[in-house]
Amino acid sequence: MTLDLAPSHFDSALREALLDSRQRWRDLVDMAADFAWETDAEGRFTFVFPDPALGWPAGELLGRPADDILAEGPAGLPPFSPFRPDRQRRGVRAWLRRADGRLACLSFAGVPLVDADDRVIGARGVGRDVTEEERRTDALATALRREALIDAVLAETRTEVLAKGMLAGAARALMPALGAAGAAILRRTEAGLTPVLSVGEALPALVAAAAALDRGAGPDTALGEDAEGRPLAAAAARQPGGGGGLLLIWRSPGGRAWDAEERVLVHTAADFIGLLLAQEAMQAEVLRQARTDPLTGLLNRRAFFEELERRFERLDRQGQSGALLFVDLDNLKPINDRFGHEAGDAAIRAAAGLLRAAVRPSDLVARLGGDEFALWLDGADARIAVARAERIIADAPLALVHHAPPGEVRISLSIGIAVRAPMTREATSHLLLRADAAMYAAKRAGKAGWSLSAP
Repeated sequence: MTLDLAPSHFDSALREALLDSRQRWRDLVDMAADFAWETDAEGRFTFVFPDPALGWPAGELLGRPADDILAEGPAGLPPFSPFRPDRQRRGVRAWLRRADGRLACLSFAGVPLVDADDRVIGARGVGRDVTEEERRTDALATALRREALIDAVLAETRTEVLAKGMLAGAARALMPALGAAGAAILRRTEAGLTPVLSVGEALPALVAAAAALDRGAGPDTALGEDAEGRPLAAAAARQPGGGGGLLLIWRSPGGRAWDAEERVLVHTAADFIGLLLAQEAMQAEVLRQARTDPLTGLLNRRAFFEELERRFERLDRQGQSGALLFVDLDNLKPINDRFGHEAGDAAIRAAAGLLRAAVRPSDLVARLGGDEFALWLDGADARIAVARAERIIADAPLALVHHAPPGEVRISLSIGIAVRAPMTREATSHLLLRADAAMYAAKRAGKAGWSLSAP
């Protein structure tokens, strides 16, 4: 048997063998992969399969840089090129841009292409579409991280009783869970955003930065950067029934930007913060009601004397004086008898407004019960206390004139004054007895006046 090696026959046989080899490769790729490619030394496509590939007609891709169809992944990771000869290995994953703009994640396997002199002249590889698998994996990872975040927050807050402590614990837990340098919680008020607390690295212009992000947050997490290069993230902390605040977190200057998964986690954390803000508001309201007289809004008897004890400790340390004024509303009973308790309550509210307006914000005003009130003047001596009492008595007729029966009964105020001298460490009960006795002395003297207790 002889073999015909004539050139024309040899070339034909070689072409047939190459075509057969390429067809077999196409068939194998068609069965095992979703995308096959070859690139030249400059990284341009020289072969793609199938046609179209990822929605791209083969004619549009051939001769084009392969990296043109690379894309950032959903997590914001920078594109990774699987087409370069030096990156050919099995299991490399990359996100590509389909012709319609959607993203596809492919798992690649490839080899460098070399010529007869072992010079790299390109690369060849195949890719398998793992988009749904990648999305499921990402969703599971996000769910697990969300669960870990909630567990961390719960671990920090479960030992706290007051919502304020829970908020601080939650903010502390968010920092390591989200890789943050600091976190702040702000409450929305009529005046705007008001800081509730801040933990971690200090952030200058906290309220201004939060307000700027809040305007663009809407229902999602807003991202930004302050003047010093801190990556910022903010999400609305909504309370059930409306209202709420804002969760603001940040990284150190020059830190990594927040990715898509972290935006979801910040939003999740903000929802939890909103519940804690609602609980804090409820606790504050319960505390306010427990310390407040419901008719006048002044401190009640218990809250007044608890606060007075704390004031005494400070004044004793600082060697300062203070004055206690016992105030009684004269002639309230005839108003109740003739016009009913609603008229009497209106007179009590008017007296409360007069007393509240007569003192500084740092002083204390309370309704002790019935028609009796008490004032504490921080740092006042006898001269200041008497001057304040005289002003209150002088203003009373105008403030109370609409609450007395015309021409029959005059509503007025009787005031007893007891000054607590510095360094005497006089007990609250003893000071109370002196002020009470002085008030009754003022009543016996004809009402609508004041009396100063002897030291």
